[in-house]
Order: sequence, then C-alpha cells, then structure tokens
Amino acid sequence: MGKFCKCNGRLLCMCLLPFMMTGHLLVYILVTIFVTISYAPPKVPVHFIAPGSSADKASHPLNPFWNLRLVDSAVWNRFQHTCDRYYNPILRGNASRTVQKPKAKLRKSAVGCVSDCMSEMGLRAPENEVKSMSDLMRAFVSSMHCRDYPYIINQPGLCQSNDTWESPLLLMAVKSQLGNFKNRQAIRETWGRSGHVSGEYNVRGGVVRTVFLLGKQDPKPGTDLDILLHEESQQYGDILQWDFQDTFFNLTLKDVLFWRWFQRHCPKAVFVFKGDDDVFVRTDALVDYLNKQWEEHNLWQAYTNETDKGMDLFIGEVINNAKPNRDPSTKYFIPDSFYQGGYPAYAGGGGVVYSGSLALRLKEVSDKVSLFPIDDVYLGMCLSKIGVLPNHHPGFLTFDLPYTQRGNPCAYKSIFLVHRRNPEEMVALWNHLRNLRVRCFG
Repeated sequence: MGKFCKCNGRLLCMCLLPFMMTGHLLVYILVTIFVTISYAPPKVPVHFIAPGSSADKASHPLNPFWNLRLVDSAVWNRFQHTCDRYYNPILRGNASRTVQKPKAKLRKSAVGCVSDCMSEMGLRAPENEVKSMSDLMRAFVSSMHCRDYPYIINQPGLCQSNDTWESPLLLMAVKSQLGNFKNRQAIRETWGRSGHVSGEYNVRGGVVRTVFLLGKQDPKPGTDLDILLHEESQQYGDILQWDFQDTFFNLTLKDVLFWRWFQRHCPKAVFVFKGDDDVFVRTDALVDYLNKQWEEHNLWQAYTNETDKGMDLFIGEVINNAKPNRDPSTKYFIPDSFYQGGYPAYAGGGGVVYSGSLALRLKEVSDKVSLFPIDDVYLGMCLSKIGVLPNHHPGFLTFDLPYTQRGNPCAYKSIFLVHRRNPEEMVALWNHLRNLRVRCFG
C-alpha cells in the first residue's frame, strides 16, 4: 500500500511538471513584455555629418565651445563656423580626400603676412561692426587673418649642439617685451638658466633651454632699444623676435609663431614651458616632476606596445566654465559683436607646461582655429579642437601665495610657479629657496 502511494506521487509530479514549466514560461514572457514597454532608450546625440556618411566621420565636436549655428552678430563665431566647413573633407564632397590648406596669398602690407582660409574665402568683418569696436579690437579684427610674419631675430640653432640635434627635457618659452631687459636677465640668472639642471632630489635632472618671444614696438624718442636687443641676442642667443606689433591682443601670435618655430627648429624637446617674464618657477622641482611623467609614459608605451603614440600632458591652473569679460574698462573686454558663447577649459595666468608632442599637434590645429585676442583662451580653444583637456595642478599659483606666507621658504615646497615677481624679487627668492628640501623636509 505504501509503495502504491509513493508511485502515485511520482506519477502526479511527472504529470504536473509540464504545466509548471509552461507557467514559468508565461510569467517570463509577461515580465519581458512589461520591461520592453516601460524601457525608454537613451537619446543618441545628433552628429553633424553629411548625408550618407558613417557616424565615425562627424564633422564637428558634439559639444563645441562655440555655437554651431551661424551667429550673424558675432564676428569670431561666423569666421570659425565657415573655417570648420572649409576644412571638413565630408562637407567638401570627398570624404576620402585630404583637404589641402589653401595656397597662401601674400597680403599687401609692410609685414608681408600670409592669409588663411578667412581671406581665401573672402571673409571680412563688415565696416559697421568694426567701427563700433575699440581701437585695440578694431586693429585685431583687421589683421586676424594674418598668422605668418617674418623673423627680425631668429635662433635656428638653439636646440643644436655641435651640428647635431639635441633633445632638451624642457624648453622654456617666455613671452617678453622689448624693454624688459631686467626681467630677462633675472630669468637667465635664476629659474631660466640654460644648461643641465639638477632636480630637487639630485636624482636625474635634464637639459633646459630658454628662449624669449618678442614682437616689435614703436621706439620711444631718444631710445635705441632695437640696437640693445640685437646686442643682447648676440651675447645670449636666446631671443626670438617677429615683425608684428607687440600688443596685448597679439600675444596669441606668439603662441602660433612659436609652435611653427618649434616644429622646425626644436621638435625633439620633451616638454615645453610657456609663460610670462614676471613669474617665478621652481625649475628643479619641475624637472623632477617631468622626469617622473616621462618615465611613466615610457613604461606605458612598453606595456601597450604603442611606441608611436605621443604624450598629451598639459598642466596649469585650469579655469572652467568661464565667460567673456563684457566690462569695457578691462583689458580682457570682449564685445558681443566679436564673440558669443562660453570659453572652453583653459589654463591662465602666467604659465603652463605641455609635452613636446602636444606642441606639434597644437601647431597643426592652430591653422584651423581663428585667432582670438586672449592668448590663454585661444590655447584652450586649440586643445578643445583636438580633444585634449588641460589638467589642473595645484602647484601653479597664478594668483600668488597668501601675503603672510610669501616670506616663508617652506610655503614654496609644493609649488612649481608663482605670479607675479619683479626682477629683484626673482633673484632674492631664488637665493632664499636654495636647499629648500633640506630646510623644509629635514
């Protein structure tokens, strides 16, 4: 009797099993249907591409810092939008063909500047727009299509030694002006001294070369600054001067022209410092930091077997979500008629450091970004164009230390740069910070 009941139980289970499986399947199907109905796929951002082209050939960044639509009332936006389309191989009708830069046309002027795509396409700001601008802005707009000026003083052999290429660890490119002799001399004697620089910990060090970037200025009556500058250049061999007017809005030209010089005369420099002649740099600490970055990059290359990939290091005091200054009383004033929109992330105030390989990329992309009167912002625009984000580093104090800490040597132990220092302060601070590691780390 017990066996009969046991068998009946097994038979019952076998009979009910198909119904149980069918029930589970129905539940699964219903759950799947409800999930599908309630699921809303994420919105795919629209790529601005030509019809029929593949999505990996988007003609513009998805989130550009300038407005993609044509802004009739903003000169820079209008020019940049047109240049974007000009250099876009898809929009030019042949995605497989590399767009060649338009043949340069010499503009009839004293400096013989070479035009870019703006003048090639006949782009000019309307007279009524230009007339409403300040004298400084009007002068900039009238020549912003010019980006090639002849040398007054060149240093083609700065990165050569005994007729062979040298690879400096760090090339210091310092923006200066004609009359700032004391600033340049103080830099040569302190943080910008050319030659082999030992690191703070005397582990490795590296070769440092310094070059000063200048335009030309109208001489004051009774002065012979040009003669003095040529004598200075002959003595030190570290002056680069171009034939353009050295104004605040033309500081951008120093970046563009320096990148061209760099590509031709010092392309093997591992890192570049770009800064003003009123900052103070702790070069020994910076050399240690850069050696470490370079070693890590080489290890990464060996691990990934990507030996041909450059290094995209860029550090400074990064400013995010900035907007144009609309106060006409400041030198940073940018009118609505010239530019509309926000600024990309950029590093400002006196000094930045980036890799030599990135400098070469900046040279190439700068031909496709319309000149902007604020040099720090323009550098951020070029970085944004190639998809490189500047990295904020707390060692760049462009607004200086708190006043109460400036006389304390140990307050400088974790910084690379402070802004601002006059020549006398540079020399005093340089002597004051000797053996900083021993004094502050004991």
